[in-house]
Amino acid sequence: MSPIPRGIPRRSLFKAAAVAGAAAQFSWALGAEDAQAAPGADAAGAAPVVLDWLEDGGLGAAPGSTVGVPWPKGTYREDQTFAVTDADGRAVPVQSWPLAYWPDGSLKWTAHAVASGDGKLTLTAGTPAAPEKKVTVDRRGGTIDISTGVITARIGTSGATLVKSVTRGSTEIARNGRLVLLRQPEIEDGDQGTVKTERFDGAISEVTVEQEGPVRAVVRIDGKHRKGDRGWLPFSLRLYFYAGADSFRMVHTITYDGTQEPGKASGDFIRGLGVRFTVPMRDESYDRHIRIGGEGTGLLREAVKGITGLRRDPGAAVQTAQYEGKKLPDPATWDQRVTTRLQYIPEWGDYTLSQLSADGFTVRKRTKKGHGWIGAGGGRRASGFGYVGGVSGGLSFGLRDFWEKFPAQLDIRGAHTDEAEVTLWLWSPEAQPMDLRFYHDGLGQDTYAEQLEGLNITYEDYEPGFGTPYGIARTSELLFWANAATPDAEELARQIEAVRVLPQLAAPPKQLIEAGVFGKGLYAEPDRSTPAKAKIEDHLDFLFTYYKDQVEMRRWYGFWDYGDIMHTYDTARHQWRYDVGGYAWDNSELSPDLWLWYAYLRSGRADLFRFAEAMTRHTGEVDVYHLGTWAGLGTRHGVQHYADSAKQQRIANTTYRRYYYFLTADERVGDLMHANVDSDETFLVLDPQRKVRPDPGYTPDPHALSIGFGTDWSGLVSAWLTEWERRGPKWEKARARVLSTMETIAAQPNGFVQGSGLYDLDTGKFAVADKPAVSVSHLSAVFGLNELCAELIDLVDMPKFKEAYLDYCRYYNATKAEQAARYGSNFGSLILFQGHSRLDAYAAVQTGDEKLARRAWDKFYNSDGYKESAPWRTEKLSGPATLVPGSEAPWVSTNDTALYGLAAIENLALLGDRMP
Repeated sequence: MSPIPRGIPRRSLFKAAAVAGAAAQFSWALGAEDAQAAPGADAAGAAPVVLDWLEDGGLGAAPGSTVGVPWPKGTYREDQTFAVTDADGRAVPVQSWPLAYWPDGSLKWTAHAVASGDGKLTLTAGTPAAPEKKVTVDRRGGTIDISTGVITARIGTSGATLVKSVTRGSTEIARNGRLVLLRQPEIEDGDQGTVKTERFDGAISEVTVEQEGPVRAVVRIDGKHRKGDRGWLPFSLRLYFYAGADSFRMVHTITYDGTQEPGKASGDFIRGLGVRFTVPMRDESYDRHIRIGGEGTGLLREAVKGITGLRRDPGAAVQTAQYEGKKLPDPATWDQRVTTRLQYIPEWGDYTLSQLSADGFTVRKRTKKGHGWIGAGGGRRASGFGYVGGVSGGLSFGLRDFWEKFPAQLDIRGAHTDEAEVTLWLWSPEAQPMDLRFYHDGLGQDTYAEQLEGLNITYEDYEPGFGTPYGIARTSELLFWANAATPDAEELARQIEAVRVLPQLAAPPKQLIEAGVFGKGLYAEPDRSTPAKAKIEDHLDFLFTYYKDQVEMRRWYGFWDYGDIMHTYDTARHQWRYDVGGYAWDNSELSPDLWLWYAYLRSGRADLFRFAEAMTRHTGEVDVYHLGTWAGLGTRHGVQHYADSAKQQRIANTTYRRYYYFLTADERVGDLMHANVDSDETFLVLDPQRKVRPDPGYTPDPHALSIGFGTDWSGLVSAWLTEWERRGPKWEKARARVLSTMETIAAQPNGFVQGSGLYDLDTGKFAVADKPAVSVSHLSAVFGLNELCAELIDLVDMPKFKEAYLDYCRYYNATKAEQAARYGSNFGSLILFQGHSRLDAYAAVQTGDEKLARRAWDKFYNSDGYKESAPWRTEKLSGPATLVPGSEAPWVSTNDTALYGLAAIENLALLGDRMP
């Protein structure tokens, strides 16, 4: 099995002996030794899986693609090999590895990397074909050489040069690949002053080869940006290489660890953040070419020394060849009135495209440093693609989500010299410096009482010092091609398309459903066979389309913002409450991530996948802390993604990351999930109930931590479950935690209704309460609890846990009299009944209770949330009522959308045949 990379190091309170003992204690629950392969798995009996591309066009110019495929329990043993064929039955080379295991040791998820194939591909058990040109990894001295059979990249293992060289054959295409950081120590809030910046370079601290071929190789590089004695802004990036490819992919992550204090103009302000390569220039300046991507597949197509448009004409064939990027004929064959005057034609060596907003980019060029710039055009949304080189070779480069994650920039410098320099700026140095200071001064909220009053008016949970960006992260994706010559227009367009929409191979919904992963039976393919079903499907489509349109209308874009959506609408202003406390950015509140992934799992729609992909990248990085005191916790919804003082498990919830990881085998998301395995320790440093706890003198005790069975435990158990099924470095501890917490929740006098328990970090158990309690929150089950419990009940044979959870499902939507009859008192005032109708549906199927089935649909249709009587349409908006024309649905809120979406999907899957 491919090893799982280590997560961010953090302290551990656990004793090895205690962990080992706990793991052994619960081995009875597995039914078989967990580490053994499934007995009797019949490889020949599994049907082939037809894989297809999310979008039309197949692999295109991308280096390769990796897909995750689930399997029903017991289908394949751990050592099973797989083969892939194309539509014509030809073997396609594939590299496969396990992603997850069922408790019996059989394969649950497998990953499959291919470097070729543009149509549908068929995956079966079998012997994989070897690529004609294999990826090889050669460690020598202080470097690591990775060859795809077409290009070779030499990776540094120390110093500031990450990629020492990229060669194609005997030709060096690029060298000195490095990271660049510009720090501005002061920010100018006025209109006077002098901007000063410092340059930091990425310095390697560790390099790990994670995969070595034959189809795919992966190298991880970790370090910090350094200048002199100071190192800050940690980075972690991976380089991906595929067999036979002339390109490679980079996944680049930074974690902010600087200081920016509200009210102060000094601090660590990022002025520029980039990836830089040097490109050797060997050709005559008239045979050197610049390509800058504009809108769509549009291009600025220039030569360093242009011979078109001159007063004298070198000849139509010569002009056409230069425009097409081909080698020009010997100048002796041109019109000599041009040839004899070539020295008088300027050489344009510097180009810049800057995208400072989601709606505008400009391109300019100059001859060289110290001379004036001239405008070369512009437009709305650039592709983030460029090329510099000549007829003997050059480098194409691209940054995904270029305009969506503005401010971004592409620079080419010195193309008229022996060495051009290319910089892909993830944060443009021409933009305002990255200002992450908290947005207000607390407005006199000095005590908890005053802070609660603030919560009661702006819905913001304020606490001094908590609105810090220290520890948040952001991931970017880049692509590079080492070309043998300047690509033609068709090939450049293919490269641009790969940058804009990275091709992704996908398993069909049928396979995802039949494998029984992510909550067996909780989702099914869309069904419009009856008017009632069709109406719900229409409503689901309406809601997704509305949010997709709102992202565009409201410009929910930007480096730190792209991928999130807003929480609540302000009907008076015809605007989302982007500036009102806890009503602004959603930060996974009530699980819109889960709704979107379930919508994709059942449909296979590319637009849903891409929307959920962007949200997963955002919420897993920006809304969660990865360093510092609150590492492992996320931040509740607010005006800034890190502004609210509620730092909680429910936002860092691994549940929201699992889908993207298992569907794509994305290693960065795997890092995030592994890092959460020890996040139970965060309850020692921050009590999530500190402002509402009845006991103000509560002090966290490692042997008696108060942890809720809803939002807290669902976040913890999702990390443990994922580490267990992935067989991560801490999987035995994680398995023990899953089983011990399940058992001790079930042992509580009132099970889940007990609300919370005292958790022991050493044993991983909840203390069993002496007397029953009734503590039920409307939030407990709306952060993935139902979906996780459905998985756990299917995975682990623990009848008491199942009984405890089904009781919670049975009584949440019951009458107060029914609640009191069962538990001695009712649950108090609750809300979110429509969302909880999916708990009724799940319990109805598990118990066969027809009353619960009827109640599920009654609560879905006739409680709170969205009604059939809702308008289910948008209203047009235009000036002067709104900043830009568009539409609104004032009755839509993200809380209701997420819960309606999940309830609709799960109720249809579970009880679609029993609709009223």
